[in-house]
Amino acid sequence: MNVAEARAFLDRHGLAPSRERGQNFLHDAAQAQKLVRAAGVGPRDAVLEIGTGLGILTLALADRAQRVRSVEIDGGLVRGLTEERILPAEVELVHGDALELDLPAQIAELAEGGAPVRVVANLPYSVATPLLRRLLDVAAGLAGIGVMVQREVAARMRAVPSTKDYGSLSVIHQWVVEVGGSLDLHGRCFYPVPRVVSSFITLTPRAEPLVEPAALARMERIVRAGFAHRRKTLVNSLKGAANLDPAHVNSVLLGLEIDPRTRAESLSPEAWQKIGARLTDESADH
Repeated sequence: MNVAEARAFLDRHGLAPSRERGQNFLHDAAQAQKLVRAAGVGPRDAVLEIGTGLGILTLALADRAQRVRSVEIDGGLVRGLTEERILPAEVELVHGDALELDLPAQIAELAEGGAPVRVVANLPYSVATPLLRRLLDVAAGLAGIGVMVQREVAARMRAVPSTKDYGSLSVIHQWVVEVGGSLDLHGRCFYPVPRVVSSFITLTPRAEPLVEPAALARMERIVRAGFAHRRKTLVNSLKGAANLDPAHVNSVLLGLEIDPRTRAESLSPEAWQKIGARLTDESADH
């Protein structure tokens, strides 16, 4: 599908890209095939696609996976894709909001029969980050995740300590998944052309996550507080943003052989795991 065909499809159904929803539709079939390969989709896999769009990525997924369920929030797109029978009959097209999906139920259903389940998503950037956070809670049930994000977000997710991109987003994701490579896509692959560079990044759930799902929200609060004021020492950041007693934080850090004067960006995800576990465990005891 080229740009003219994408525009014609939308025109036939009285649709237009929504700025409010941040819609930039992938229309390049060759790039879609590359994304499916990058996501590691295989013939035994069941795929939950989030953001059907014009169905270009959906078709590439259907060519490779055993089962595809695609969720699209835009009812007009769902209607148009259905009326024109653009997708193969075996693709399950669902009209719904990915941020309101019962993800554990969706994954459990797709996994029936033992199929590995992967999530592949091409979303408006405003939705990608909160969706990725939700996926961390269910990552243990997934074989892999592939999602389109802004290139800057991809850089932050894979960043290492003591670099400008390293932050709470890096730590939280690296606790749960191995952040793989990314594939940059030129704006011409989308209609309309986005103003930012898009990166398709792959995430593989850790066999043994550094933080279990039940503890993730509590631990996340500590990390976000630590990075809230990057120029402050860790003790002062946690005191101000997490309302923690500085003497207690100082004692915990010394017990872990971490200099209380250090700054958040110098600590590895493993160090943050130890800090978060100690602070959340001890706060729960008080």
